[in-house]
Amino acid sequence: MIDDISIRYTDTFTDKNLTDPILIGGLPGIGQVGKLVAEYMIHMLGAEKIGEIHSIYLPPQVIIEETGVARLPRNEIYLYRAGHRDVVFIVGDFQSTSNEGHYLMTDAYLDIAAELGIKCIYTLGGFGVGHLVYAPRVFGATNNEALKAEVIQAGVTFDRDEPGGGIVGAAGLLLGMGGMRGIDAVCLMGETSGYVVDPMSAAGVLSVLSKLIAVPVDPTQLNVRAAEMEKVVQGLLESEKNHHDEELSYIG
Repeated sequence: MIDDISIRYTDTFTDKNLTDPILIGGLPGIGQVGKLVAEYMIHMLGAEKIGEIHSIYLPPQVIIEETGVARLPRNEIYLYRAGHRDVVFIVGDFQSTSNEGHYLMTDAYLDIAAELGIKCIYTLGGFGVGHLVYAPRVFGATNNEALKAEVIQAGVTFDRDEPGGGIVGAAGLLLGMGGMRGIDAVCLMGETSGYVVDPMSAAGVLSVLSKLIAVPVDPTQLNVRAAEMEKVVQGLLESEKNHHDEELSYIG
């Protein structure tokens, strides 16, 4: 029988004494922005997988691998040792399917942070605006007023009215629940339509995050994907404008 939430570290992860560690959360969400950024960083940095998280709060299904083999959905923990600081990533297939599960799984992520001595968390996500965005901004939120100046200097926009309605899921709960446990947290949200996987938005978030954590990541491959998406968005926007102009001409 599977536990409600199980966290299993790999046999190779034996040294849990990390150097000035931070946690980056990049779970699936709007535009898959956070997931894109975190998984890109893991790939480019060559981060090591150190654990898996299974839970009954994840969707009741299996994932079919390219080999045709089925497995349960899971979230994964990765570690990159940068020398001056260690970076822990939490990524995965899904977020919780229930309100209760969101809280319980976030609590489990914070247990991981506490166990590994993490004092600061960066959560990544998308801020859906419901329309195509040619030059996406990066919005921010934090659970500690003292962090705002540094985050703004890195290029983040803090807007009283955005994101309206708050931040749903682990990206938001890690701020609120992390604050209750004395852990600083920042959420970086890339502006996105929310309709498609958005590498343009992800590239903006990666640029800001790299400055904040002082861990350089070569953005070339992500920027290439972003440039391709930029052309698509520009074409759609022009098509939309032409269609609108045609409608006005017909009405006139």
